[in-house]
Amino acid sequence: MQTVLEARDLVKQYPGLTAVNGVSFSVSEGMCFGLLGPNGAGKTTTVEIIEGVISATSGEVRYYGEPAGARFRQEAGIQFQNTALQDFLTVRETIEMFRALYHQKADLDALIEQCSLEDLLDRDNRKLSGGQRQRLLLAVALVNRPRLIFLDEPTTGLDPQARRNFWDLVQNIRAQGASIVLTTHYMDEAQVLCDDIAIMDAGKIITQGSPDELLRERYKGLIIELPISDLTDELRQIEHTMYENLGIVEIVTSDVSASLQQLSPHVTNLNRIKIRQPNLEDLFLDLTGHSLRA
Repeated sequence: MQTVLEARDLVKQYPGLTAVNGVSFSVSEGMCFGLLGPNGAGKTTTVEIIEGVISATSGEVRYYGEPAGARFRQEAGIQFQNTALQDFLTVRETIEMFRALYHQKADLDALIEQCSLEDLLDRDNRKLSGGQRQRLLLAVALVNRPRLIFLDEPTTGLDPQARRNFWDLVQNIRAQGASIVLTTHYMDEAQVLCDDIAIMDAGKIITQGSPDELLRERYKGLIIELPISDLTDELRQIEHTMYENLGIVEIVTSDVSASLQQLSPHVTNLNRIKIRQPNLEDLFLDLTGHSLRA
């Protein structure tokens, strides 16, 4: 597959801080690439460099093999993390206003249908719910029929139903051949939508690959999960990896039966034991830490 976007050794320095420190990755046609990391990891700064919102201290961004320039600006669509919509404009007027800024324009009726905005066209922007607003912002990002779309934490603050509906929209866009760069704090979102992910911390990429590949490399088995309050004593004599977070003990094991036999004498309520597959949230916390980031 042809490479659409390439970030080469991006660095962004501020006085006393290196926000982005040698970040490199590429995005192929039709791929959804996820950029993940805790608060302050450098995700948004990296994406803003690529989008041209801020300049890099050093490094290069290439679009279809050429330095990102006028063609990139015309063919990329961006849904920013925070976007102020014009008050007193309707949904239709907002889409038409942004659509007029580009040489290449999406079919208006098809765009409205794609983003499920048919019933909202005459509604003032101020009257939109969180999910409706995000659908409108996605439509704004699609007004130029982009080949590459940036989605910066697009489902933050949405309820579970609105998030799932937004996932469906993103998958439909991918099915039409667009490439996507997604930043998100939701690991389930990344696992569902992304072909490839990079996890950042302290301005650097600390691991990269497909979600399935990264999980297979990191975990050789299943996770047994149980509340700490159900333990009769510490389990240091049991030779498994343990993680304690929010009152939960998680034990990674390749032999569930043997582990349960060892655990059972030390557990007061076996009914609350859970056995599950490792997921991206486990990987994320293992790599970036369990402590709260400011």
